[in-house]
Amino acid sequence: MAVTVTAAMVKALRDITQAGVMDCKKALIEAEGNQEAAVEILRKAGLAMAAKKSSRIAAEGLVNFAISEDGKKAAIVEVNSETDFVAKNELFRNFVAKVAKQALTTKAANLDEFKAEPWIDDPSQTVGDALVALVAVIHENLQIRRFEIFESENYIASYIHGQGKIGVLVDMGCQEVNDVVKDAGKHIAMQVCAMNPQFLDEASVDPAWVAKEKEIILAQIAQDPKNANKPAMVQEKMSIGKLNKRYKEVCLLDQEYSFGDDQTVAQYLKETSKKVGFEVSVKKFIRYETGEGIEKKEENFAEEVAKQMQN
Repeated sequence: MAVTVTAAMVKALRDITQAGVMDCKKALIEAEGNQEAAVEILRKAGLAMAAKKSSRIAAEGLVNFAISEDGKKAAIVEVNSETDFVAKNELFRNFVAKVAKQALTTKAANLDEFKAEPWIDDPSQTVGDALVALVAVIHENLQIRRFEIFESENYIASYIHGQGKIGVLVDMGCQEVNDVVKDAGKHIAMQVCAMNPQFLDEASVDPAWVAKEKEIILAQIAQDPKNANKPAMVQEKMSIGKLNKRYKEVCLLDQEYSFGDDQTVAQYLKETSKKVGFEVSVKKFIRYETGEGIEKKEENFAEEVAKQMQN
């Protein structure tokens, strides 16, 4: 009598192996519902490799993006690997490029929905299935960490640094797109890459950030013996001055322009606007850096090789 394979059984096996839904179902049917036997079937097929590697920290990898033909829509993605060596693998790089292309047309509202979509290369698979299949080939824990859709009414400038370590998209406001605007967009994207601004301008600064920063500055002022006898009002004014200096560090338009002499990014854009005869501005930007916010695990390389030999 044939065993009925339920959705709960498939989910349980998928949680263990990270293999595709259909692969889990077929393995359970073949194993007559026995979970351990199904795991063995998937392992033999090379489809359960992800489970074996899933505890490993994936903090390397690549950032990539895809941009529509009209230059008004883009998608930026980060896909992580365990090692920088794999991040340079052509198979992995091609996969990340396809993930970016998939993200450009996605209807998904979150990462789970995105990974459940039909894969751009093979609609019989999901994005998640394609990821697991690549893990089985590369033998490292790989993770699609994040994606974001980026749209503009005018023109999206872009920049990739370090062959995919950092990716930047900039929404340029402009009446028309010409070589001067494209050049300005590239330079602004490079500025964002190098200087890592957190906000566009002072008006867009998060009030929570201001409150926290002011708290830190006031504490620093109070700890300085030279300010011990200064009234609270004076210390308050000092904090405002220091806060204004911080804006020049964290706000893109207030930053010193990296490719010009003694001018801010805002002044550079004003100069560019005069050159083309219409306003050129930055409306928003996004910056992805590979592994940012992920705590990397330091391991002895000799021990790592020994572990790999035992696998």
